[in-house]
Amino acid sequence: MDTSSEKLSRRTKLLYGLGDWGFSTTGTIISAFLAMFLSDVVHLDMRLAAAAVFVGRSWDWINDPLIGHISDRTRSRWGRRRPFLLFGFIPFGLAFSLLWWIPPIPRGPALACYYALALVLFDTIATFTYMPYFALTPELTLDYDERTSLTSYRMFFSIISGLVAFVVPDLIIGGFRPENAPRALAMGLIFGITSALPLLGVFAGTRERPEFQAQAQPSVRESLRAALGNPPFLFAVGIYLATWMVIDLLLPMLRYYLKYCLGLESQTYLILGIAFGVAALALPLWNWVSHHWNKRYAYMGGMAMLGVVMGAMALLQPGVPLLAVLGLAALAGVGVSAAHVLPWAIIPDAVEYDELKTGSRHEGAFYSLVMLMHKVAVSLVVPAALLILGWAGYVPNAAEQAPRVLTAIRALVGAAPALLLAGGITFAALYPLDRKAHLAVRQELARRRALAAGAAAEGAGAAASADAAVAGPAAGA
Repeated sequence: MDTSSEKLSRRTKLLYGLGDWGFSTTGTIISAFLAMFLSDVVHLDMRLAAAAVFVGRSWDWINDPLIGHISDRTRSRWGRRRPFLLFGFIPFGLAFSLLWWIPPIPRGPALACYYALALVLFDTIATFTYMPYFALTPELTLDYDERTSLTSYRMFFSIISGLVAFVVPDLIIGGFRPENAPRALAMGLIFGITSALPLLGVFAGTRERPEFQAQAQPSVRESLRAALGNPPFLFAVGIYLATWMVIDLLLPMLRYYLKYCLGLESQTYLILGIAFGVAALALPLWNWVSHHWNKRYAYMGGMAMLGVVMGAMALLQPGVPLLAVLGLAALAGVGVSAAHVLPWAIIPDAVEYDELKTGSRHEGAFYSLVMLMHKVAVSLVVPAALLILGWAGYVPNAAEQAPRVLTAIRALVGAAPALLLAGGITFAALYPLDRKAHLAVRQELARRRALAAGAAAEGAGAAASADAAVAGPAAGA
């Protein structure tokens, strides 16, 4: 089977990958900093902060599948997905900035409502841009390995932007205290602008497949039925959710852990910078492993390593040498790299399985379901972590937290991620679509498309002959 036509240019890969800069930067900053911003800068009660995050995140339960469905059915001269990038990049940047403003509202439920509504607004606009962006992945190339390469480019920018998102906000804000609220707003404005601009590059540097745009689009019910009847997709979703629940839990909790358990708040940017720097350097490793081995086996090895490392890190005590913390952070970075690449590289393969089984493509609906379930998980796991800290007796900016608060933080950094990753490894062990099975799916789809194209050409030829037969007697008359 000829796959040369499925090879993407380096320019396309770079511009597409750069688009994740904005999504990863804003997502990382929200995940890593918003909880501590609400607790230690805004000084919201932990219960109100948890409620604000829950309400804001829960809205995505509705807008993700809705926008995915709209994306599938959009028709324009720019395609189905790209118009959302063109018209959404400015609102995307503005909505992010509003999250870091403290309005003149008394602390309490009203202020919590503001942040809940700000999250609702940002998540709605973000969904209108990232959902079509993610759905472009299976359209740009059908090749099994080329998709891993494309995902690696995207995750390179994702991890580098994650590194920037961990280091630079700390340098701008200079500590999460109430007096630094103006610096937090400045950080929001800076990252709002720099996160929005790359979306124009994706719009200019990618093209959608006209044959997919021409396909009739199924209803929401048909898309849901296709997803639920697609075993590879369901296992891929399990892999993705288990992995990213860990990432979304660790991003905010590591800041509490380093500040209160190890007394290393001033070194947070360095520690997390090492982790994400190594993650970026390890991307070629996971790309090579997935090419020469199998995506699911590579995932299982990477997640097992990450679980062990986080368990070891949670056991560290105050006064531990910084070099030891940096060493564990570097090892965690290798696992984080796998978490960024492999779940995303597995999902597109289920799209072809769906097309083989149903005769239709549901990229937008599939990716919207993935993001929907991700948002459901995040809307529960992060507020739950905040509630656990509040229940344990967390005091913002306290010189020393109570022992049970420290125990809770350690459990959220070590034991909880290990259990979630064990679930992800189990899903990967049961995932049915390996390299050989995916190749068979693609070959059958190629055969069907060739037959359909031949039948269409034959029909066109027959119609032309009939026209000629009719035209001949008419000309003679």
